[in-house]
Amino acid sequence: MELLSLLTIVALAIRGGEGCQLQSSTSETTKDWWQTAQFYQIYPRSFKDSDGDGIGDLNGITSKLEYLKDLGVTAAWLSPIFTSPMVDFGYDISDFFDIQPEYGTLEDFRALIKRAKELDLKIILDFVPNHSSNESAWFQKSVNREKGYEDYYVWHDGKVNAETGAREPPTNWLQYFRGSAWEWNEVRQQYYLHQFAVQQPDLNYRNPLVVDQMKRVLRYWLNEGVSGFRCDALPPLFEVLPDAQGQFPDEVVSGATEDSEDRNYLTTTYIENQPETIDMVYEWRTVLDDHKRIYGGNSSVLLIETYSPAWFTMQFYGNRSTEGAHLPFNFNLITVMEQKGLSAANVQEAIDLWLKNMPAGRTANWVLGNHDKRRAASRYGTEHIDAMNMLVMILPGASVTYQGEEIGMIDGEISWEDTVDPWACNSNANIFEQYTRDPERTPFQWTGGTNAGFTNGSTTWLPLADGFETINVETELNDERSHLKIYKALVALRKSSKTLQNGSTKYGTISEDILVVQRSLTHSAAVIGVINFGSVAKTVDLSAFDKNRTENLQLLIRSIDSKKVEGTRYDPKTLDLDPAEALVLTTE
Repeated sequence: MELLSLLTIVALAIRGGEGCQLQSSTSETTKDWWQTAQFYQIYPRSFKDSDGDGIGDLNGITSKLEYLKDLGVTAAWLSPIFTSPMVDFGYDISDFFDIQPEYGTLEDFRALIKRAKELDLKIILDFVPNHSSNESAWFQKSVNREKGYEDYYVWHDGKVNAETGAREPPTNWLQYFRGSAWEWNEVRQQYYLHQFAVQQPDLNYRNPLVVDQMKRVLRYWLNEGVSGFRCDALPPLFEVLPDAQGQFPDEVVSGATEDSEDRNYLTTTYIENQPETIDMVYEWRTVLDDHKRIYGGNSSVLLIETYSPAWFTMQFYGNRSTEGAHLPFNFNLITVMEQKGLSAANVQEAIDLWLKNMPAGRTANWVLGNHDKRRAASRYGTEHIDAMNMLVMILPGASVTYQGEEIGMIDGEISWEDTVDPWACNSNANIFEQYTRDPERTPFQWTGGTNAGFTNGSTTWLPLADGFETINVETELNDERSHLKIYKALVALRKSSKTLQNGSTKYGTISEDILVVQRSLTHSAAVIGVINFGSVAKTVDLSAFDKNRTENLQLLIRSIDSKKVEGTRYDPKTLDLDPAEALVLTTE
């Protein structure tokens, strides 16, 4: 039996308590901390402003760490905080060893780490290995061919057009942010590769000096007390080797779009998902493991951003002889729904794509959103946000929450005039909404007051999303029922239930609209999630999913519009579900 009843733990979480009993019940697991962790992504620019300039900062994050602790967060991942011209809002780094001044100082960062450790929270940093800023000292030295930096980046003479005599880029490769991936540099008289913005030149990982330098970056921040890294944009880390004449191959037209400036216009066979990328991740894992071996302490975690197909993504985990990333991010709950729409069958497909491809003995993870994708409540529909949060909390492995998903934040409406995202700015007023990432980056909504409690200043770096007056932390903590209270109950359940930490998983659809996820563990109460993704009410027979499921089930957690009552027992053979209703039940 659990130390406290699951229903009691859920009730304590909703009231704001997280008692010693809940904490001690999780200590029996033999898994490492990251295997059942609740990761929470913070976009620093939009989380909390402490100095009134309308831009979030490190001291703002530090001031809200107790909020994360109260949520039940295990580790907070910070999007880039390093020195940057901010062309791509921190993903164009000019100094990998220092803090962007508008976010604070190194001392502010150390204060954040200190406070996080006091609260038993872990801090994970964004590691941006593919490129630097063109204002980086490394790039300037490479432009000038200074010794040791000549080949720090991918340089090429380009081609001469036989008919016109004009110099042209080496290939037809396209960048993510529209247009050619090559830029001519007048000083060096060569092209450099940039798979992102012109101001983000690609580092050359075929140069051992670059490899060593980026490992120094990892060690530096490990020594500052971080608990790991989320590795940004891994697919383009390597491009194919040039031929004997030093020439790279062109990509072919994909047929995916007629827009010749869009990266999807061409295939990415030669500029993404190269085998050397996998090997590089294995080397970074060794850096983390060596640090633990030398200095002791908890494991540091390596999280990988990749939207690559399963055959490539699963290699990041490692192989029989080498450990790789702890968690390659699983974006299937995003990508499958983007392609096919939200339904029980499509959610099952997304789960299948991970669990049926994941190597044995590895840990799954589940992601609903991030700073590059429209907000979960906007993509899935606000009526389904509780259901999707339930999914990531009851499926096996680690969960990842993007700031605001716990309160059901929706996209902001950002006009062309207010657009700042370089991906959108490289397009035009007619098509920018296809590319902009600004809507999911609007300031976090702490209160219903002026500027949503994000800043004491008069302006915010992006306009606030509509509805912040009611969709905010303060209001939802005071409401009798809210997305936030449901989220807290889910996390508390996940942390306290040995079944959710260690149990077996069975899942599937039992009708066109109904998805069931069942977690079971010998000598522990089973936990069952049931979701109606349809628009009409249904009566469900759970014995069709599990013939042994005949005893009445106790309701633990329900979606916000559900009319059922926690603690009540329901017959699994005649379980009524309203449209979009989602339930977590138990055999306890």
